[in-house]
Amino acid sequence: MKYWLFFFSFLPLVFLAQKQKPLNYSKFDEKFIHFGFMLGFNKADFVVEQKLNAYQDFRLLSLQNKPTSGAQVGIVTTMKLGTPILRLRFIPTLSFQERVLNYTFENSSDFFNPIILEERVGSTCLDFPLMLQFRTLRLNNFASYLLVGGQYTRDLQSQEDAAQDLLDPFIKIKKDDFQGQIGAGIEFFAPYFKFGIELKYSRGFNNSFIQDNTEPSRPINSLRNEVVWISFIFEG
Repeated sequence: MKYWLFFFSFLPLVFLAQKQKPLNYSKFDEKFIHFGFMLGFNKADFVVEQKLNAYQDFRLLSLQNKPTSGAQVGIVTTMKLGTPILRLRFIPTLSFQERVLNYTFENSSDFFNPIILEERVGSTCLDFPLMLQFRTLRLNNFASYLLVGGQYTRDLQSQEDAAQDLLDPFIKIKKDDFQGQIGAGIEFFAPYFKFGIELKYSRGFNNSFIQDNTEPSRPINSLRNEVVWISFIFEG
């Protein structure tokens, strides 16, 4: 939530700072399609649903998820849908993500020294987001926009089909995921390109968790992917 508050509190300041200026890249909105590239970073996390009887059955005192920083790079294609204020955006992306789960189990032999367990779930993903972009008209060399859409994600690092290590068990998640996305961005027009800063939120529709009855998986009912993306976009 703090990302969104900062982002939207910044927008009025940009508008107020605008005075009438010559337009950079004045023919940008006349083009049907634009290409570019994207660089950025992300905070990946899980939406965790644990089993209702986790303490009675598994002596789980707490299960906490912690977002972790990652990065992404992508190729941008933006297509005008009849008017400059409505566009279709497709950004095939390679992203690197990690999520952390912290378990605290009751220690039957020493109640005051619980058993602490940390599980890290890393992902290298191919993401294919398809978004509708609702953009304002240009104010001098500035514009802003909203995004809504979804993406298909393929986790190249998923251990869905890997044999479980009984001595050091790990969390398994599915290779494929479908996520809804919302976002917003601001754009600055330079003489020969457009630079944008974009904030997006993604959340998986489906349960990505694979239950294989290991110690870290038994207390969990479902895991859904959740990612906050901050991207820097260059288009020509």
